[in-house]
Amino acid sequence: MRSEFLPFSTPTLEDAEINEVVDSLRSGWITTGPKVKRFEDAFRAYVGAPYAVPLSSATAGLHLTLLALGIKEGDEIITTPMTFASTASIPVLCGAKPVLVDIEPGTLNIDAGKIRAKITPKTRAIIPVHFAGQSCDLDPIFALAREFGLTVIEDAAHAAGAEYKGKRIGSFDSISIFSFHPNKNLTTGEGGMVCTPDETLAEEVSLLKFHGMSREAWKRFAASGTPNCDIVLPGFKYNMMDIQAAIGIHQLPKLDRFIDRRTEIAAFYNQALADVAELALPACGPYQQRHAWHLYTPLVRVELLDIDRDGFMAELKKLNIGTGLHYKAVHHHAWYREHLPQPAGSLPNADYASDRILSLPLFPKMTDEDARDVVEAVKDVIVKFKK
Repeated sequence: MRSEFLPFSTPTLEDAEINEVVDSLRSGWITTGPKVKRFEDAFRAYVGAPYAVPLSSATAGLHLTLLALGIKEGDEIITTPMTFASTASIPVLCGAKPVLVDIEPGTLNIDAGKIRAKITPKTRAIIPVHFAGQSCDLDPIFALAREFGLTVIEDAAHAAGAEYKGKRIGSFDSISIFSFHPNKNLTTGEGGMVCTPDETLAEEVSLLKFHGMSREAWKRFAASGTPNCDIVLPGFKYNMMDIQAAIGIHQLPKLDRFIDRRTEIAAFYNQALADVAELALPACGPYQQRHAWHLYTPLVRVELLDIDRDGFMAELKKLNIGTGLHYKAVHHHAWYREHLPQPAGSLPNADYASDRILSLPLFPKMTDEDARDVVEAVKDVIVKFKK
């Protein structure tokens, strides 16, 4: 057993990020300022998006995007149950109804072939989630959107650096929303980005993120600016700070290196656990893609063991191996069981995954020995509780 605890994830923060944050602190400019603009421009160029809006979180990005699109009470938004709850909660808070479509059993992405049956005259948008860093099969989703006049909002919280058929997520004729939470492939501590080809939507989100002030409102405190400003619409306080952007400026050039290391670890897991019948390993879609490997999420086949998934995670913790739970399906949470109950058996793949999924440690600073410790611990627990 390991002598030290191995967390499920930890950010890779190096001297460049630390020094840039210190520079921000010493400069006195710690909230939204020129470094946010630098990070915005760099990220927009990296993903290939015409417009990008930095925000305090991906959740904020989804909220403002739905408001900018005019989503209102009575509208329906199609999405997946295998996601963090905010993907469904934000439509609810805008008055809309999330309509859940089951997932593919291998990739755990939304099953594009099952979306058509859930489209109604009230449907306004589809929110596919690029689960664990693997792109959804976007072509059939885009085709449905064109056929029915719907907006596609890609939940790309896991997918910075991911690609679909040779194009980076964020570069399509859709809206993409990224997260920079500490466990993501690229972090700013907290933060998010809305990427879009629609200048009008980008401007609307920019206004909504900071009290309805103009897009470059931060400049009013600069030497060339004026403190006088105008509020052109009621807005929120969802702006990113320079302290956050200072981290992102130096994380972004390292993103491809981070993904390469994550891919190496995931490949080792796939090889080392391939013969373990008690696990269903993550599968990749048949289309050309670049998996960002934000998460490594096997399913524990509890039917073959004398322990449930939560017990399995507890046993790994005893062996100093941390795990995550990504995710308990949205419709399994208490509020959704009460207010958005799903017919029994209507989401069988999500139900199966929700009770069995866990996230094994996966982050760039992991060593090969760390990864071997994870595999050894997983196999030890399986042997201990095998039926």
